[in-house]
Amino acid sequence: MASSRRWWAGLRARAGLGGEGPRAAARQAAVLLAISGLVALLALAAGSPRTGTLVIIAATDLGSAALVWLLPWSRWPPPAPIAVTPFALGVLGFSTWAFGGVAAGTGPFFVLFFAWLGLHFAKWVTWLLSPVAAVCYVVPLLLTGQPPDVVGSVAGLMPVAVGVALVINERVEAQRRALDELAGVERWRRALTSAVAHDVRSPLSTIQLVLEMIRDGDLPPDRRNQFLDSALRQSARLSRLASGLLDLDRVESRGTLRLELTSIVLRRACRDATGFLNLPHVVVGVPPDLTVCADPQRLEQILVNLIGNAAKYGAAPIEITAGPGQDGMVRLAVRDHGAGVSEAGRARLFARFGTSGDVPGAVGLGLWLVRELARAHGGDIRYEDASPGARFIVTLPSATG
Repeated sequence: MASSRRWWAGLRARAGLGGEGPRAAARQAAVLLAISGLVALLALAAGSPRTGTLVIIAATDLGSAALVWLLPWSRWPPPAPIAVTPFALGVLGFSTWAFGGVAAGTGPFFVLFFAWLGLHFAKWVTWLLSPVAAVCYVVPLLLTGQPPDVVGSVAGLMPVAVGVALVINERVEAQRRALDELAGVERWRRALTSAVAHDVRSPLSTIQLVLEMIRDGDLPPDRRNQFLDSALRQSARLSRLASGLLDLDRVESRGTLRLELTSIVLRRACRDATGFLNLPHVVVGVPPDLTVCADPQRLEQILVNLIGNAAKYGAAPIEITAGPGQDGMVRLAVRDHGAGVSEAGRARLFARFGTSGDVPGAVGLGLWLVRELARAHGGDIRYEDASPGARFIVTLPSATG
């Protein structure tokens, strides 16, 4: 059983029937047309008196199936296979008329047609084509003089067909969202692993070097204390890294992130974050007496993320400014002089895994965490076009009210 499933999956992949895109959609439509043609041939082989009609239907269906199969759909945009739908509905209407208005023969194909629509196109396509399909179903019944109850069967068939399309479309959209989320998680996992490996290796190397120097050398007390201070700073850096990783889970669980609020001199915090990152071309234009009420560790995370992003994705110089805002808040801005963020990417800037798309390899987690930390303090973050560059503005509560 497992081997047969693998064989079938391989056959579908080679034939281009699986997956998404215009090629898969068109080839699935070709299969439906071919099945319709084969049904006509089976009716012909069974001795149906409508020989000429069946030959026309079979030839039309099989010929169109071959044409749709062979066209270079992969060169065309995703909505291109919609062009097949008027022809397919016309064939279904003609088949209904040719069989003397026997709707039972073509009704299932109408349902299959709408299932195909729901699988590959947006809901508006289903709604747009539903009245067209109803006309293609009803007109042959009227032309062949069918009684009112047969003509009225459209009231049962069309809602079912449209409902099938909408249900399939909803499931497909849900799967696409889930796949996008999984792709984001995997991208974040790879980037996080790389970042953690980099951030851990550097302080560990420093600590190891200090320990080896203390072990192997007879250092004077002042030099030994200097090296020990360096090792302690690096161990504190590792501790902050571990706390930051735990914050990812705490922030998502909403309400479990504890803040130890205190009055902080903002200029000193900005200089400490800049010194921690060891970045040149950073200008701190923050008044020396401006204070905020914040958790020191969380404020450091906000600053390190914003300044680090400006250095990584923007261009020098990086400017940090701050001043009084509205309603007892402090307005802190970090600006670079790079290309900024495109109009299309701004809506996704602060979403989890929601990178702007302007920078390949960006994880889309740092700005999300900054926003959550700012909101935990009662503030927020927003983006402004600095022309040139990007400006991220964080609001935090003032320590002076």
